Amino acid sequence: MSMDSSLERFIEHSPIAIIAINGGGAIYKGNLAFHELARHSLEGKLPLPLIDLIPEARKSEVELIVKKALDGQVSSDTHTFELALPNQTAVTVSAYFSAPGPGGSGQEIILHLIDITEQKNLEMRFSHSQKMQAVGQLAGGVAHDFNNLLTAMIGFCDLLLMRHPAGDQYFADIMQIKQNANRAANLVRQLLAFSRRQTLQPKVLDLTDVLAELSNLIRRLIGENIELKMMHGRDLGHVRADQGQLEQVLINLAVNARDAMPGGGVLSIQTKKVTISRDMPLSRELIAPAEEDTTIPDGEYVLVEVIDTGHGIPKPLIQKIFEPFFSTKEVGSGTGLGLSTVYGIIKQTGGYVYVSSKENVGTNFSLFLPGVLPQEVATASAETEAAEKIFTGDLTGKCTILLVEDETPVRIFAARALRNKGYTILEADCGETAIELMNHHGREVEVIITDVIMPGMNGPTMIDKITPQFPNVKVIFISGYAEDVFVNNYGTERSFNFLAKPFTLKQLATKIKEVTGV
Repeated sequence: MSMDSSLERFIEHSPIAIIAINGGGAIYKGNLAFHELARHSLEGKLPLPLIDLIPEARKSEVELIVKKALDGQVSSDTHTFELALPNQTAVTVSAYFSAPGPGGSGQEIILHLIDITEQKNLEMRFSHSQKMQAVGQLAGGVAHDFNNLLTAMIGFCDLLLMRHPAGDQYFADIMQIKQNANRAANLVRQLLAFSRRQTLQPKVLDLTDVLAELSNLIRRLIGENIELKMMHGRDLGHVRADQGQLEQVLINLAVNARDAMPGGGVLSIQTKKVTISRDMPLSRELIAPAEEDTTIPDGEYVLVEVIDTGHGIPKPLIQKIFEPFFSTKEVGSGTGLGLSTVYGIIKQTGGYVYVSSKENVGTNFSLFLPGVLPQEVATASAETEAAEKIFTGDLTGKCTILLVEDETPVRIFAARALRNKGYTILEADCGETAIELMNHHGREVEVIITDVIMPGMNGPTMIDKITPQFPNVKVIFISGYAEDVFVNNYGTERSFNFLAKPFTLKQLATKIKEVTGV
């Protein structure tokens, strides 16, 4: 066997994709690895101009590189570009140009291609994950400060409404302020949902009942030119989720589906029970919003699919749709928080969300919610019955409460509100002052209401110093951050009571009644 034929055999069976390009810039030969890289879409179609496989945005750039290489200006630089194959598959490659021999100007060049599609996808997902984490931290911090402001705004509105009830000339104005403050609170909840730091109130839910209650609202939202199909699976079992937040997820997806079908169409919401295991893995068509979600733990799930027959999502945009503030809608038509909120809520619920889409065919959002065991359902029913028996009548009281809050407006509102209910209030603006007050009045204090994050000594540290001397004092933590963030820092081995900001006068008074049991 000659050296040339031996070398040709090695090239043909090389694990690296190799192609030969003639003086006209056309691929006239490729080895087995190249045809595998091209998903066998170019077999029998050579010769073919290389430029025909390059997306429009990069054509002129790649054309110049090829021309220089054919003119003998072959560099050792690596070039990365995408190949748009005839079967509509896009492959990202690292390309190395070389000439077959000296003085080969204008004759042909050899191109070595390495498929880096998966690597680029991983890089994009990692970058996306970092971006979501960074914006999540920012959103959480902003939301904390807003919640302090909103607590004071809503609280003072409640105090004013006690003096200006319905029928008073100022009642409508006060209600306008309160309603707008509540709208701001909902926006903050969206930010917290994205950052996965909102306070959830999970309950064991029958998803069929939730969807049945929500169907009329969804029908009104999507309009008359879109048909709504609800298909409920049998023996779904139950899920544990915050009903309000889960409804928000479904409404956001329904609104997105409506906007994708301006000329009408069909919106299908269907549920079924699925098992994920090695034998029954996740469908490859489903695209994860982040790298951490590419695999889903084995187990029983309730699957909710929201399917539209709209214009679909272009493949380059699918990885971006869950990013905060990213929107394909016109300026002023959307905040770009809808899908990032969906992602945040589902993740904090312990579930997973995936998307599959085809242009001009439609889009399918798949929500996988962990199933709840039958014994958990029974326990939850008992808890619900007990919760419904919580006292909600007379909210006045006579005990002494130590209120520890560094935000002056929040402290003033809470102190005035509770004094109006008959409580004796001791006020402290920091943990150190609270300890001094307990040293003098500790035997009188029955309840301590304390902010979690304060300058100097934080709330949990202050309580740790107080409880050895006063073990029977009841504690209510209040915070603009969510309960699960507090739990991560405080731990679960100690029992505690928690009230998330912003809260109303009634919520605060009810919480005290719940804690004291009086």
